[in-house]
Amino acid sequence: MPTYDQLLEELKSIRRPGLPDLRRTDRPTLRAAAAAAGLCDGSDDAPAGIEALLKEAVRRLGERDLLGQAAAHTFGLLPDRRGAPAHDRRKMAAAVYGVTSERFRKQQEPQVIQQLAEAVLTVLREPPPFAGGGGSTGRSPGPDTGARSSGGPNAAGPSTIAPSGRIGQEPPLRVEAVPVDARSTFTLHVSPIELLRDIEVLVSSENVYLEMSKTFRPTVSGALRLAAAVRDPAGEIVDDVLARELAAWLRAHGRPGLPIRPGTVVPTSPGALAARGVRRIYHAAVATPRDDTYEVRPESIARAVSACFALARTERDRYEPALSSICFPLLGAGRGGLAPAVSATWLRWAIRDELARDSRWRVHLVVRNREIAEAVGAL
Repeated sequence: MPTYDQLLEELKSIRRPGLPDLRRTDRPTLRAAAAAAGLCDGSDDAPAGIEALLKEAVRRLGERDLLGQAAAHTFGLLPDRRGAPAHDRRKMAAAVYGVTSERFRKQQEPQVIQQLAEAVLTVLREPPPFAGGGGSTGRSPGPDTGARSSGGPNAAGPSTIAPSGRIGQEPPLRVEAVPVDARSTFTLHVSPIELLRDIEVLVSSENVYLEMSKTFRPTVSGALRLAAAVRDPAGEIVDDVLARELAAWLRAHGRPGLPIRPGTVVPTSPGALAARGVRRIYHAAVATPRDDTYEVRPESIARAVSACFALARTERDRYEPALSSICFPLLGAGRGGLAPAVSATWLRWAIRDELARDSRWRVHLVVRNREIAEAVGAL
């Protein structure tokens, strides 16, 4: 078991060069920690094991907590930020706290790195997931193992979803034919929404001002905004597509800086997500800002679902082939503060009502973890 001081020194040493440096320079303490956690076998796969260990430590800090978010930015653990220069990573981490990069360097950054070292030790104190006989390394199963959990007429039940073990170690999961009612079903995905492919309409949860989340926020809105943005060859964003089109819609409708009715849905193009087979992003305004939090009324979810289907019917025949699939996240269950079970119940009710009128749509629901997926499957 490595010591706290050893971990702290090596974490400090990789902050500036970042994760790509792990292949070039040996970090024996982090390598030993990753091996102890069952995430690598030796020096050859040590970089991947160390990266997985740090991601798990960030989850322990809390992906919605300021410490967790800042740690993820500091070490480039977010999608598309792995190779970002050190000053860019520090700038994004500072933005989490709303301070300058220099102030963050002096005040918050030392605490972030210290707490990440503590979180690594917490991970190491737990038994490796999937440990068993036969000389298992304890690492999570590959994609084929996850794929065997989905599909088939009985895939809707909670028992079809394998125990999650260590959070985030398993690949995305697709569960077919979860019943909406006796006649209709939907497909359940346990995955970040931006990783879905060949679903024509993705629904994003927004506030009533249509102000999308920052790209570094762990929200559906922020993830879609980042994934849809157009980048130059150096990886820098040159067109914030979704935010730009929403701003244009607000100007066209005379609503800049003004709220729209909860449940309103506004369409945009998919931006860079077109490469994944996405044709439209529907932005459902369901969250109303209240001081430092948001309010989401369940009936706003029902109105948004109805508006999504109405808009999709209007746009369906503008495409070749026609639009036929739509995917909903748990609207309002993130920063909106609504309990996932409440969001899922209202979504399911509203989807059932729409499919009773028009059963041609293939409906998908996406959640981020398997515990929520099991609760949704059991409703």
